[in-house]
Amino acid sequence: MAAILLLGFASGLPLALTGQAMQSWLTADNIDIKTIGLLALVGLPYTYKFLWAPLMDRFEPPLLGRRKGWLLITQSALALLLFFMAGVSPAGNIALFALCAVGVAFFSASQDVVVDAYRVDVTEDAERGVAAALGVLGYRIAMLTSGGLAFLLAEIIGWGQTCALLGGLMAGVAVLTQLIAPKLPFHERHSSGEFLRFALALLLIAGSVGLTLWLLLPLLGQAWAIPLALLAAVACTWLVAARVFGEWRQLAGFIAMLAGAWLGYLLAQQALLLLGYLAGWSDFSPDSKNNWVGLLFVMCELALAIPCALKAARLARFELLLAPMQQYFRMENAWAFLLLIILYKLCDAFAGVLSVTFLQKGIGFSMAEIGVVNKVVGMIATILGGIVGGVLMLRLRLYKSLLLFGILQVISNLGFWALAVFGKGALGSLHLPLSPETLRVFMNGKTITAWDGGFDILLAGAMSIDNFAGGMGTAALVAFLMALCKRGEASATHYAMLSALAAVGRIYVGPSSGYLVEQVGWVHFFEISMLVGLPGLLLLWRLKDKVMRLDQANT
Repeated sequence: MAAILLLGFASGLPLALTGQAMQSWLTADNIDIKTIGLLALVGLPYTYKFLWAPLMDRFEPPLLGRRKGWLLITQSALALLLFFMAGVSPAGNIALFALCAVGVAFFSASQDVVVDAYRVDVTEDAERGVAAALGVLGYRIAMLTSGGLAFLLAEIIGWGQTCALLGGLMAGVAVLTQLIAPKLPFHERHSSGEFLRFALALLLIAGSVGLTLWLLLPLLGQAWAIPLALLAAVACTWLVAARVFGEWRQLAGFIAMLAGAWLGYLLAQQALLLLGYLAGWSDFSPDSKNNWVGLLFVMCELALAIPCALKAARLARFELLLAPMQQYFRMENAWAFLLLIILYKLCDAFAGVLSVTFLQKGIGFSMAEIGVVNKVVGMIATILGGIVGGVLMLRLRLYKSLLLFGILQVISNLGFWALAVFGKGALGSLHLPLSPETLRVFMNGKTITAWDGGFDILLAGAMSIDNFAGGMGTAALVAFLMALCKRGEASATHYAMLSALAAVGRIYVGPSSGYLVEQVGWVHFFEISMLVGLPGLLLLWRLKDKVMRLDQANT
């Protein structure tokens, strides 16, 4: 269980750097709110991680085993990326900053694939609720570290150096993971030579793509160069990779799936451009000055990319992905469970994507005050939420836990609504024993000038309720996902597919939040966020018997 707690911490550490901490970093660099909202899209790898999860199920890095080997690879890559990202200024180079954030999100999502599979594989059915609660507890503590303590450090040393410190922390987590997480002995073992051949094949394909883009991008532009680069990747797979990699069909299927995703992207884009041309709309393109138009293009492109990717996987017989999907959809009520996964955390995602921007710009709290309240008060609430959630799940079982914790998630948004209505200082403030002078001793003589040592009571209450309810709701959802998965060869693919759907709300609803705030204001925004949570609760109520049968079948 100690390994599950540590791996939960490892999963949560980089997430805030593509979420709340990134919001604050961008806000501090005076990036406009629309751009901040759109940059929520850097989290797309969390939605699409099921596409490469089959490869992490199939191939085993040498020496350390499948799960621990991939953990070392992903955690080391995260540490290096965070060190590099520390030297990038959002105001000076927003494109490079966004690229780094996407890289962090990709390797963080890949780490999640392995962590989730490890938790499913190592946990007995009777321990599922406790394992879920411990994983979420570690996850929330890490979120408070990168989204709480990081705010304090950023106030003193800036976001760049703070990011570098978090990179060092991730490197330490990588070492500790290898020391305390045991190998899983029951999996079928695959030779390390197979993994090395697979890595070589990927390098050859990446080289063909890079060479094609380098040669053709200046001549033909993005619209033609990128599809031709994908064709070069497919050709390289068939002509070269087959000689160094025995199961060339699986690799070809993976490349075909990516090509299908890009084809869907192009089809959606061209269809919308044709619609705009026929309707006579002058400013209707992905680069439109109207941000709603740009958002429409993004959503439609992504909505068509996934079905095309899956269709291409079927045509190419990419069994590493298709077999686990077919196994899941043979389950009774499979589609209804997928919809429940999407809707359950929607209200939490809707309100949370701009919570830091709301507190900084909407209310006027300093980064230091947000960090102190989130770190001290939020930490206590998170620990209590994890403990209470784990105990209650043992007594209430799965359905009642999902229902109770889901209701608490909806109610928790009332705290931010109250802040929007009554404002800063409505209930007064309290002063922590940890004064600015004390902080100066611990921070090498530097002073926090934007904070007087006090914290707002209403802010503390809102964040406490949000952390408490959010931790409990996430624990219940994780236990539900674990109940839907089977231990064994495809556990990474199964869990990645299901958890990717749980991220849909954060990824797709997030970009629209900034626009909605501009239209209706913060008060109505939080009212809408609570209404958004009702469909998930109603669906859960309708699926009561099915969820209870699922829980009993796995006990």
